[in-house]
Amino acid sequence: MTYRVCFVCTGNICRSPMAESVLRARVEDAGLGALVEVESAGTGDWHEGENADPRALVVLEEHGYALRHTARRFEPSWFARLDLVVALDSGHRKALRLLAPTEEDAAKVRLLRSYDPAAVDDLDVPDPYYGGRSGFEECLEMVEEASAGLLAAVRGDVEGRVA
Repeated sequence: MTYRVCFVCTGNICRSPMAESVLRARVEDAGLGALVEVESAGTGDWHEGENADPRALVVLEEHGYALRHTARRFEPSWFARLDLVVALDSGHRKALRLLAPTEEDAAKVRLLRSYDPAAVDDLDVPDPYYGGRSGFEECLEMVEEASAGLLAAVRGDVEGRVA
């Protein structure tokens, strides 16, 4: 049975596709590629049908990540097929929980940085869209720092299903 993770940010062109790319690479490296699907979406439809932001693509490529992407908006019906919905900031978490059809679905929504033990005070990944390259580098760093804990949680959930 496939375990499905969806990252969600605002427009699905910066933060969530970067997180999607990083976790997908970690999943493959861990040998879980056949068991875990990783995708992303946005809370809005402003960029629907577009590729990821060129700055995000450059930063990902320079750090060895690949991404084929088309922006899309998160739909409430997706909760039924998703196991984990990972919000990039508290505003996204709130919006997603309001969209959730059930309490069980709302419980699937987690903040990405909640998986980073070093992230204590502020669990939001700042939106790099209106800034320069350094914001995209910072975003990638935060995503990478949280990815080990997220991968461990996903692995635990997947192994729990197999057992």
